[in-house]
Amino acid sequence: MKISILLPDLRGGGVERVRITLAREFTKLGHTVEFVLLSKEGELLHEAETSFRVHSLECARLRSVPYRLIKYLKDYTPDVLLAAMWPLTGIASLAVFITGKRTRLVMSEHNDFKYNPSLTKVERIALKYFGRWIYSRHHGIVTVSFGVSESLQEAAGVLPANIQVINNPLRYLAEDTLQEEDRKKISDWLKSEMRLIAIGSLKSQKGFDDLIKVMAEIRKSCDARLLILGEGKLRASLKMLISEHQLEKDVVLLGFQHNPMPFLKLADLFVLSSKWEGFGNVIVEALSVGLPVVSTDCPSGPAEILDNGKYGKLVPVSDILAIKEAILSTQLPYPEPEKLIRRALDFNPTNIAKKYIAIMKNGSKA
Repeated sequence: MKISILLPDLRGGGVERVRITLAREFTKLGHTVEFVLLSKEGELLHEAETSFRVHSLECARLRSVPYRLIKYLKDYTPDVLLAAMWPLTGIASLAVFITGKRTRLVMSEHNDFKYNPSLTKVERIALKYFGRWIYSRHHGIVTVSFGVSESLQEAAGVLPANIQVINNPLRYLAEDTLQEEDRKKISDWLKSEMRLIAIGSLKSQKGFDDLIKVMAEIRKSCDARLLILGEGKLRASLKMLISEHQLEKDVVLLGFQHNPMPFLKLADLFVLSSKWEGFGNVIVEALSVGLPVVSTDCPSGPAEILDNGKYGKLVPVSDILAIKEAILSTQLPYPEPEKLIRRALDFNPTNIAKKYIAIMKNGSKA
């Protein structure tokens, strides 16, 4: 099949990483893959261009997307359009409908509609009154967790029988060694008795403000330091919060890293402090190296990955003391890393890609 993967861009986010992982697996299974972007930019663009054709619709605004996407579908005629993330999934539905459905549309939702503050009032109204029609254009609907599935049913009236839950795949990371420049930047972290790590974009969803407050409490009784991998708009405000709590040597904002593996392998414990998620890819990456996890029990994904606490500790969202206690009570070094590694293998990318291919061929409509 010719598979076109539609995304806004290739920024260093979880959805974009998942799409590159799936694209590689689709190619291994004998299919042709092309990325279709609204704008040709982002930290992962170069990585995608080394293996795949990348087409830009050159859309500065969403209102220009339908026309250019329709033209693309008519010119390129892919067998499948794999579209991710509302409202892009809704626009893709309209475009496929206008072109006569010659292309099979698989819609993939990664965010919990109930907790996503980026949804505008107009979008919520559109989902409420037109959602069932919009999603009826699909050949298949995928959500990355049961929580996202439930939120889509509630927000858009989609029948549960028309949705298939397919978890995100584990991204296989290269066994890179730590660069000397990075080693110098995290030298204090490396010397600490407890090396904590967190990964994610520096935005309010990820709850890094809560995690910094947790560190202020932990430092009163423990030689622990925190390394945060990620970049975003809240860098300045997070640095101010770090300074306010006098944690300049205890919390490191290292920035976006293409490969977090060298840092994960040097850490003692992974912490996810999110207020909400669609899935939580970074938890699976931490488990894949046998790293114990403390995560907020946020909607949706972490409890599903950790099997309600079997593979890691779950704590209430924004509960500073609960997060602190969960971290300090985790036995280090962790006695059963093999158990965590086996859990990560449940998210094998080849098996997950095959589930997508099955939907592309057979559909998921009831």
